[in-house]
Amino acid sequence: MSKLTHLDDKGEARMVDVTDKAATEREARAEATIRMAPETLNMIIEGEHPKGDVLAVARIAGIMAAKKTHDLIPLCHALNLTSVKVELTPGSDGASVHILTRCKLSGQTGVEMEALTAASVAALTLYDMCKAVDRGMEIGSVRLLEKKGGRSGHWVADKA
Repeated sequence: MSKLTHLDDKGEARMVDVTDKAATEREARAEATIRMAPETLNMIIEGEHPKGDVLAVARIAGIMAAKKTHDLIPLCHALNLTSVKVELTPGSDGASVHILTRCKLSGQTGVEMEALTAASVAALTLYDMCKAVDRGMEIGSVRLLEKKGGRSGHWVADKA
């Protein structure tokens, strides 16, 4: 097992020093799912939600969250992201929305936390916008799908 990079030799929390690391192309993909009543999903798809285009707002929230990850996660570096994509797809089950995010940059540290934060905040935004009609929504399956670049190379999650 690898040692935890955010702990020093004394076991104290620290920000990882990436000063001497070479900048490389890095990319991460993450996902989340929010389950809801079929009527709630139908309202979203049909554009009948009183708050407007729920999916567009969640997409923007995810993008903004990726850009602000360093403000939310204490030991994350502020990154100069070059691309953030957030896709929201109604589930084939008729009662969920699948969120897929991708973050890219050329830099000294990875973008996994940014992709995960984008997926999480997009899901939370969907919940916030729809809670008046469906408080029983459930956010789940938040996970990293893939990471490319850096010293540890390419990693892909096992199929769920």
